[in-house]
Amino acid sequence: MDFTFKDKYDINDFLKITAILRGEGGCPWDREQTYQSLKKYVLEEAHEVIDACDVGGMKLADELGDLLLQITMLSQLGTEDKTFSFDDVCDLVSKKMILRHPHVFGDIKADTSEKVLDNWEKIKKQERDIATVTDSMKDITKALPSLVRAYKIQSKASKVGFDWDNVNPCIDKVKEEIEEVSQAIEKGNREEIEKEIGDLLFSVVNVARFQDVNPELAAEKSNKKFINRFEYVENEVAKMGKKMGDMTLSELDKLWDEAKTIEAQL
Repeated sequence: MDFTFKDKYDINDFLKITAILRGEGGCPWDREQTYQSLKKYVLEEAHEVIDACDVGGMKLADELGDLLLQITMLSQLGTEDKTFSFDDVCDLVSKKMILRHPHVFGDIKADTSEKVLDNWEKIKKQERDIATVTDSMKDITKALPSLVRAYKIQSKASKVGFDWDNVNPCIDKVKEEIEEVSQAIEKGNREEIEKEIGDLLFSVVNVARFQDVNPELAAEKSNKKFINRFEYVENEVAKMGKKMGDMTLSELDKLWDEAKTIEAQL
């Protein structure tokens, strides 16, 4: 297929490219994709965007393009089965933004972020016919990471007064749940262990919420920290001409502490 390369492309060009990829004579892989098969790629690309937000610049622009591809691909599927188009996507989100920002496009006053969010929630409840707090909890998408979903569920309960006054009881609850996890492990009942670990994680999220910390981002920072420290340990073991399996846990812990010390000095 002849396709002249341009110096600069816009959204209309991109939509045409997506249609060509899905069309007759297009890419076999792209032509095989469905709403269901694309779900994992939407999630993966969204996480790539989150990582790129820490870098910014053209790296972020590149990852946003990959996420946009998933949106245009899903929209192309909608066009093909005549249920919706990319124009409908733009139309719906534009109307939603106008309706949910009456303080900008209407005569409602909201001069703080808190008031804006309150208005947003009220309007969303009207749009989705949400009558109770439980309804609003069930409305939180299950596709969210569980820690983020727990945060949102707890926040909705807090808004109607179902909450502690400060973080201290939350910390006590974490200690209580740790003890219950230990007891479940002693019993050896896998189903109970899973349940108690879930309760522990839910309680930890509550502590994070009281400190205005996103538990998912906090967990990811710990993941990165672990990898960096592990890399130091692995490299140091290699310098000794050894393998990690040849080292005692005490020796590895010593290297781990070295990694922590170096990290603290950065």
